[in-house]
Amino acid sequence: MRHWRRLCWSVWAKHELDMSGDGVLPPILLIGGGRMGAAMLAGWRERGVSQVIVVDPSVEAARLAGDGVSVVPSGAVLPAGFAPEVVVLAVKPQIAAEAVPFCGRFAKRALYISIMAGKSLAGLADLVGPEAAVVRAMPNTPASVRQGITVAIAGAHVSAGQLELAHGLLAAVGSVAWVDEERLLDPVTAISGGGPAYVFLLTELLERAALAHGIAPELARLMARQTIVGSAALLAASEEDAADLRRAVTSKGGTTERALGVLMADGAWPAAMEAAIDAASARSAELGG
Repeated sequence: MRHWRRLCWSVWAKHELDMSGDGVLPPILLIGGGRMGAAMLAGWRERGVSQVIVVDPSVEAARLAGDGVSVVPSGAVLPAGFAPEVVVLAVKPQIAAEAVPFCGRFAKRALYISIMAGKSLAGLADLVGPEAAVVRAMPNTPASVRQGITVAIAGAHVSAGQLELAHGLLAAVGSVAWVDEERLLDPVTAISGGGPAYVFLLTELLERAALAHGIAPELARLMARQTIVGSAALLAASEEDAADLRRAVTSKGGTTERALGVLMADGAWPAAMEAAIDAASARSAELGG
């Protein structure tokens, strides 16, 4: 029951949180200015930032600088006296051992939010210290248009105030849900974390099929994209289950029923998707150390 109440509050309460009493977010250290880090930063800017420092050595990261936001190439050149209340770890897990440990010196006061795929709470503690307040979160790329879904779990040292702070920062890019069992973050990573790629693949395949049937490239692209976008909008607007919406499109003896007979046959889409999720979930667990 505790888990269910927490999940419901997190998904449906999407209220604006005042982080510091004046609507401005506290000082943040963002390690990694790639696509997801940049998406989160854009969401925070809309809420008002006091000071954000982005650590990223890439030339492209310089574009993130602006009012309240500085970009530095490494943790070795952080401004003297900079004391972030939040450290967001947005690098790839494969380089975490090189990119993250320097920020362990902030563990006495900072909240750490990791969006590194697969990196476990125990693995994060090894990087930043066993007493650090750590939240492990898995957002997805629709965060870049504030339509993401982030599922997160709080470590043992996260206070109630830090939990609220984490929720607000993550909610800046979409919906947020919290779980109490860390093992769930592996299938979450496979389903919602990787899910946009599966939708983009479907879009590719629809466009490719249209081209194969002689439809002009411009129309093929428009049909594929708008079918996905429109279907998502319908799904968002409807209270019906996805299965019910599918059945509503499927006339008895019609063309869609014929197509679904192929897609839902033994060994086809349902089996392939199950195998894909299992594979991605297993990989997430492998990255967890």
